[in-house]
Amino acid sequence: MQAEPVLGGSELERDSAQLAREIADLLADRKAEDILLLDMRPAAYVADYFVFCSGTSERHIRALSEEVQDVLEKESTRPFHVEGAGDSGWVLLDYGDVVLHIFGQEERNYYALDRLWREAVPLLHIQ
Repeated sequence: MQAEPVLGGSELERDSAQLAREIADLLADRKAEDILLLDMRPAAYVADYFVFCSGTSERHIRALSEEVQDVLEKESTRPFHVEGAGDSGWVLLDYGDVVLHIFGQEERNYYALDRLWREAVPLLHIQ
């Protein structure tokens, strides 16, 4: 008997592209700004997809992070790792094949990670 794939501690099988799109949709529903979904497969072995967005304040960054985690946890999908906090201006949620970066605008401009991966393929950009 073959084990089913697990994503982010999930007991449910889910395609990483579906998860990345669901995260982008959640962010859009919660008024995240400048949402960018990149297909990282041509560019790096770190993850299949990166999702970037900006929050308007520390409270908004924290709310975006909590919303994504809460909704996905209800679907039995938990991040492998969470790094940062709203007051740091950068929160990273690592779901294995999908990595979410939630930035404050100043931090996003400074680190410019979304522009670092030039070989990645943009799949969605909501400004």
